[in-house]
Amino acid sequence: MRDLAHDLRTWRFWRWFLIQTFSAVGVLAVLLELTNFIFGSLPIEGWPLAIIIAVVSIGYGLVRAWPRPIRQDYNSPNTMIEIVKGDLFAQDSNIVVGTCDTFDTSVPNIIAKNSVQGQALERLYGGDTDQLDRELAAALQGKTVTATIPKHGKTEKYGVGAVATLRNGSHRLYFLAYSEMNEANEAQSTPEGIWRSLASLWEEVSRTANGTAVAVPVIGGGQSRLSQVMPAQDSIRFIVMSFMFASRTKKVCDQLRIVVHPRDFDRLDRLELQAFLSSMRPS
Repeated sequence: MRDLAHDLRTWRFWRWFLIQTFSAVGVLAVLLELTNFIFGSLPIEGWPLAIIIAVVSIGYGLVRAWPRPIRQDYNSPNTMIEIVKGDLFAQDSNIVVGTCDTFDTSVPNIIAKNSVQGQALERLYGGDTDQLDRELAAALQGKTVTATIPKHGKTEKYGVGAVATLRNGSHRLYFLAYSEMNEANEAQSTPEGIWRSLASLWEEVSRTANGTAVAVPVIGGGQSRLSQVMPAQDSIRFIVMSFMFASRTKKVCDQLRIVVHPRDFDRLDRLELQAFLSSMRPS
């Protein structure tokens, strides 16, 4: 109910409601004129007719503008995107976890405990950093080390866009390096870096996920220091565009689920996002 109340207070809802309502009035007016021309008179006139037109038009406007789940099915490519409020680690799907290009795991010394990666360590590995390090090292075997950096923690850099694919029961965890770590253990990213890393992610998902749904968090906040440049609304559009462009080249997966923290979800213009998803359908 809280989400619904939020949507009903937005200008987009009322604009779309008015557009659809007046469209219905126009269609009804044309039909009534045509009926009057053919039959010479209408069975109902005056205020009763005006009330019927108003009720039907308002009802149509509400049905068309009423907030719905943010979801869109696509035929070309054959996939579906949905934006949901919830817990990333409660999703029954493959999960994307953002990280830095050194794949550091030390919490809280280097990685914030409340970050997505910090939560992944706690929720999926019970805080066992050694186990996560072993699995990351195995997944990164054979990948190119682009540089080494003198700092506390891990020193080998694999570059923005590197993906370490781990097993999580019947699903996979995609540790995606979308930020670059410096000598002071400060992670920094750019929109260009995120775009490159997402392209690498979709390539890896296409190769390994066998069509299974993938859940991804909103990318760009936290330690990547992009929340001012790329707020949640823009980050979601960024992820959607990247996924759709990749999917038009080859199949990535059957469903992309963008999972938004409740705090951020309540600030989204959800009607605008639904309109954006609809606009990504081929014309």
